[in-house]
Amino acid sequence: MLRWDGEGILFDPGEGTQRQMLRAGVAAHDLNRICVTHFHGDHSLGLAGVIQRINLDRVPHEITAHYPRSGQRFFERLRYATAYRETVALTEAPVDTDGPLARTPAYTLDARRLSHPVESYGYRLTEPDGRRMLPDRLAAHGIKGPDVGRIQREGSLNGVPLDEVSEVRRGQRFAFVMDTRLCAGVHTLAEDCDLLVIESTFLDEDEALAADHGHLTAGQAARVARDAGVRHLVLTHFSQRYPEPEEFERQARAAGYAGELTVARDLTRVPVPKRR
Repeated sequence: MLRWDGEGILFDPGEGTQRQMLRAGVAAHDLNRICVTHFHGDHSLGLAGVIQRINLDRVPHEITAHYPRSGQRFFERLRYATAYRETVALTEAPVDTDGPLARTPAYTLDARRLSHPVESYGYRLTEPDGRRMLPDRLAAHGIKGPDVGRIQREGSLNGVPLDEVSEVRRGQRFAFVMDTRLCAGVHTLAEDCDLLVIESTFLDEDEALAADHGHLTAGQAARVARDAGVRHLVLTHFSQRYPEPEEFERQARAAGYAGELTVARDLTRVPVPKRR
């Protein structure tokens, strides 16, 4: 789950999601969106339990679910897998094209089509750009105290434009890229991300197998992150054929990724890097 400015976005609730939420201290009330990349079981079978828990706990706010439109029948089967009392407004917002899905004051949520044997989408959150006030320029113009807030609100003060005493503070960016081969969508989602969570199911020596099954290798994921300027790379979704997860890190470094790197384990907590 991603915590973003007071909202909680749950990605790909596979089997055992409710149990992991409990272990991680995440309640149904913490959720605002659910984003499913595709309808393979390890990415979606937990939907039934999560949706029923949302209703059992009577979450007071609306929750929106995004998922590939081609999997509508699977979503409905999971949403109504057993009998329960619906008490919560769960908004279905299926995805069938690239582009923005939602805009809030805190972020824009976009989707991009990926390349997998079943229809799959990756998701990206982009925070709006803000302004960083420059103390030396404020002082040069004699702007202080309440006037700092005033120029931020009004855009100018006594003939001094906001641009003269501040600079753009780029908004943070996050992407979630699961089961896919290399494709344009992967690169678009990763571009300039502060935090990229990406699958690396296979090691590099099994690159042909990865392509056949619609997956990435550790080296491919790392090169995407390197070329995209990703600040913190999180590798996940490892095939059980590999007993040593450290090898994924070694291959990522060998591929030239020099930023912060996490090889994910259950219940790993990864902070979004601080704003530049």
